[in-house]
Amino acid sequence: MPAHPTDAPVHLWLRAEARSEEARTPLLPDGAADLVAQGFRLTVEDNPHRCVPAADYVAAGCARAPAGAWRTAPRNALILGLKELPEDGAPLVHRHIFFGHAYKGQPGAATLLARFRTGGGALYDLEYLTDADGRRVAAFGYWAGYAGAAAGLMAWAAQHGPGGGPGPDRIGVYPGRAELLRDVRSGLAAAGARPNAIVIGALGRVGSGACDLLEAAGITPTRWDIAETAHGGPFPEILAHDLFVNAILAGPGTPCFVGPDQLAGARRLSVIADIACDPGSPFNPIPVYRRATSLAAPTIRVADGAPPLDIMAIDNLPAMLPAESSADFAAQLLAHLRALGAIDNGVWARARAVFDDHIARL
Repeated sequence: MPAHPTDAPVHLWLRAEARSEEARTPLLPDGAADLVAQGFRLTVEDNPHRCVPAADYVAAGCARAPAGAWRTAPRNALILGLKELPEDGAPLVHRHIFFGHAYKGQPGAATLLARFRTGGGALYDLEYLTDADGRRVAAFGYWAGYAGAAAGLMAWAAQHGPGGGPGPDRIGVYPGRAELLRDVRSGLAAAGARPNAIVIGALGRVGSGACDLLEAAGITPTRWDIAETAHGGPFPEILAHDLFVNAILAGPGTPCFVGPDQLAGARRLSVIADIACDPGSPFNPIPVYRRATSLAAPTIRVADGAPPLDIMAIDNLPAMLPAESSADFAAQLLAHLRALGAIDNGVWARARAVFDDHIARL
């Protein structure tokens, strides 16, 4: 009998997230009900932090399981999540759907792929679900940009407020954008000023979200995209702004926006909101820091002086707005979850090919 029989109903297993601050979900109860009506079998793990209670999934026709029970799920179950798995070194025997961050040389990437190779499972990375033209079919981009610009403004306000920064000490999870915007405006009011800001990648979904937040906070940003960065740098214009929001997806050929040489020179720049957040990648266009930040510790100070330079590089920014970001992402993903019965075709086959290629290179 094959390890993953194709004649059985698709069994989709929504796991709990390992991070306590991660309240997002890639599947909402209405989507779960849709899949159940299509003949899917669904299991949902308990997660007190998820923005939707498990009882709502049960009402939609899902079975319920304790957090972490995916480890002993039937071998043919497809395990659905968002962020990283627990780093316990255990072989991974299932097919997993989540953001693996395993293909750009990030820290821990080789270890994760080796766990799949040892266990015989597979990764269908949500970042690599693409259509025939290579465009991603589901992304949190807009809300990453919106939340990332907000976090950048919070960092700038902490520098210029009564405490003198760095900060903020932590960033919370918000019930909605109105509450987040209220806190941003309050911080700027305490600082007594607003920064001038530049957004690179302004024409994309991430950049659009960032620009919308900045405009809502009373700031008209400088908007750059491919045309303004095509010459490859250097980019003194970035250093002439208070806040730089990086909203581009880096890859081979991406120029360096701010490097170590710029830290010692004259600059106005005091906060970088690196929404792309690829500190371990060789393609990182801001190679002045080595680790991501978090909601619990939002910034890293990378240069002292007047002004100092703080970097915000939270790697799960949409978690700040779990309700809006989950609704957006789940709506984009649902049509492709419906196609899991034909997992060897379309977006799933393309994602599997990327995984197989990287496994072959281990």
